[in-house]
Amino acid sequence: MDDTDRQLIALLRTNARASVASLAKTLGVSRGTVQNRMARLERDGAIVGYTVRLKPDVEVHRIRALMTIAVEGNRVDAVIKALRGDPAVTALHSTNGRWDVVAELRADSLEAFDRVLGRIRLLEGISQSETSLLLSTLKL
Repeated sequence: MDDTDRQLIALLRTNARASVASLAKTLGVSRGTVQNRMARLERDGAIVGYTVRLKPDVEVHRIRALMTIAVEGNRVDAVIKALRGDPAVTALHSTNGRWDVVAELRADSLEAFDRVLGRIRLLEGISQSETSLLLSTLKL
């Protein structure tokens, strides 16, 4: 991956719907170069998909939280596999320090969120967790 690839990825992070022509113009390369680089980045797994980012207030009735999780012994892979299968888990991050995993969670209501927490806390291999509700987003 070279500087042009990194610049292309930065532009796509800002606007994944940008046209190939506008990307080429901004980068100062041909459309074919942009198309070939995007195809290569997708094929190599650097780009795994394109998505939509919503303003936080679009989903006002959604409960969002971060759950930090400590895992017993060498059970991290099993815990991550179980968390990946839970529809309330929107992202997983491995960490260092006191916590092994950070899970981003979403639910439609506090009652649903309570059920999510109960379900996750029962997973084998989780020794401890701490959850913080996300009240507002300051920057996207």
